[in-house]
Amino acid sequence: MILLDELAQYNPNLFAVTPGSNLIELLQFPFMQRAIAGGVLMGCLGGLLGSFVTLRQLSFFSHAVGHSALVGIVLGVLLQLNPTWMLLPFTVAFGLIVLYLIDQTDLASDNILNVVLSGTLAVGIILSGLIRGYRGGLMNVLFGDILAIDLTDIVLTVLLLLSAAIYLLSTLQQQILLTLNLSVAKVQGIPVQLHRYLFVVLLSLTVALATKAVGILLVNAFLVIPASAAKLLSHQFSHFLAISVILGVFSSIFGLLLSGLLNWASGPSIVLIQFLVFLAVIGFSKLKIQQS
Repeated sequence: MILLDELAQYNPNLFAVTPGSNLIELLQFPFMQRAIAGGVLMGCLGGLLGSFVTLRQLSFFSHAVGHSALVGIVLGVLLQLNPTWMLLPFTVAFGLIVLYLIDQTDLASDNILNVVLSGTLAVGIILSGLIRGYRGGLMNVLFGDILAIDLTDIVLTVLLLLSAAIYLLSTLQQQILLTLNLSVAKVQGIPVQLHRYLFVVLLSLTVALATKAVGILLVNAFLVIPASAAKLLSHQFSHFLAISVILGVFSSIFGLLLSGLLNWASGPSIVLIQFLVFLAVIGFSKLKIQQS
């Protein structure tokens, strides 16, 4: 979706002077308001889940789940179902199956993930060739279009964010121990496998919803970059979570504004802001070390 084309349907003269002078008017459009609301919610969700993804070294796992989304979306199109409703159960089933395969084989987890990622990507590409008619919408699957989210997407994101926050924060001490030392967690009687599978369910659903916003190719960056930057800025776990969420929200809002003002794709714009923030944090950290 090209933002200026859609805006032209509302007001052809919106950008007659300068894009920057019409920022307030841009924010008055319902689709932009939905996009910002969705961006804030997804920024919170991505920052929260991404913190644990980063510390537990699950970034490649979320990357594999993200690429599996192509199969789920294409299946939804072929079966003439709403791709969102097809994508949610598909990614959850995929994540659980991959985790089961990792647990049941002697191969390293990255080997399993490489095999599964390559296989599902091949299946998705082959199935996409079976779609008849116009297939231009598949570009949005790769790069995302947060401007296209609707009220259903926002409601689903709110429900998932509340579920993730309640689960992770109510069991925060156990989650920290699971993150830092699985062996000690098992000795203390924490149901390690249950928590691992529950977290994979949350992660898979998050990837499924974020795919619509930032696309398959960038969904992993959406989870990992804010948390990685937050890790460089904090030494306490609570601060780490808070900064990760703040950076996720900040990058979503400013990425959307950048997308609207410069007519850039929304998903890449958000990830670009995250990348620039990450570079700034690295520079700040180096400067702080030199001064100390």
